[in-house]
Amino acid sequence: MKTIKIAVFGTGFMGRVHTEAARRLGFIEVVGAAGSSLERARAFAERMGIPRAEADYRKFLADPEIDAVHILTPNQLHFPMAKDALLAGKNVVCEKPLGTSVAEGEELVALARKTGLANCTFHNVRMYPQVQNMKAMVEAGEIGEVRVIQGTYSQDWLLYDTDWNWRIEVGPSRTFADIGSHWCDLAEHVTGLRLRSVCADLNTFYKTRKKPKGPVETFAGKTLRPDEYTEVPIETEDFGSMIFRMNNDARGAMTVSQISAGRKNRLVLEIYGTKKGIAWDCERQDELWIGERNEANRIVIKDPALLEPKARPFADLPGGHSEGYDDTFKQIFRRFYARVADRAAAVEYPTFEDGLRQLKVLDRVLESARTQKWVEVSS
Repeated sequence: MKTIKIAVFGTGFMGRVHTEAARRLGFIEVVGAAGSSLERARAFAERMGIPRAEADYRKFLADPEIDAVHILTPNQLHFPMAKDALLAGKNVVCEKPLGTSVAEGEELVALARKTGLANCTFHNVRMYPQVQNMKAMVEAGEIGEVRVIQGTYSQDWLLYDTDWNWRIEVGPSRTFADIGSHWCDLAEHVTGLRLRSVCADLNTFYKTRKKPKGPVETFAGKTLRPDEYTEVPIETEDFGSMIFRMNNDARGAMTVSQISAGRKNRLVLEIYGTKKGIAWDCERQDELWIGERNEANRIVIKDPALLEPKARPFADLPGGHSEGYDDTFKQIFRRFYARVADRAAAVEYPTFEDGLRQLKVLDRVLESARTQKWVEVSS
């Protein structure tokens, strides 16, 4: 495969992870980085061995040698950057959420269809081997008809009022938009079902937080001193819960939290059918729990030779060799860039349409939390 040249927009935690994962494919060359300032872009580029840095991302869009861009900036910049990139003829990988409203998502989906360019909303959790194994088991009818779906996405990195990140100030939602969207996408992806109606409750436990006087990278900032903060009011939620109905009449319940002490990044999805149950925890990503009614339950360890046939291409390492968070990036990029190189290649990754879907779900969650009523989710 010919070398594909890309630029990354964003110099924080995600910029680093995307850069490292793209390079693992062997045929991707990261040639540029755009940051919120030229100083930050240059510092990131030097640290990551990227030859070019710019404060204005549009300079990369004007470069005919660049095939694709990765948008890894704060949420409010996703829509304008993705729109500009598509209009410039660039293939686009965009971190979720795709935009800050359903209208923005719809515009990007329409533009992506019109241009025919490869587009990806980065719901990477789909790419864990055991997640794909769950999906294959459901599709094969091994668990029977899906009746119950439940779980959580719990973290603790914003447990204290001195914890801070730019996401705290980006509304109208933080915890549900940031991690709840991953859970909802995963539940729909694995079961093949759709959320039909939701009843949600959101809460901001910290009405004020102590904002650092300087920039803080995601998941960092635990060692700042009291004199380095300014107290500010907070509107985005720390916690959310939701009960829901699926389009096959299955029922479910879930929680999302960024203040759950000890839970670093725990996404749990449990699915119960008329034959058996299955459950997966991303903090133990190689394990799949299989629940039985009339025989012993099992925990199956990831091994490509023992996965469902459809799931095997998502595992590159043999049994006993863990595949984790950074490997999910590689799996998406492998499939996305196959599509960039060949428009006839299958679309085996989440697209802008999937990003729009979760914007629609989030819109209904916010409406339900505001009215304290059940609301319908559009298809």
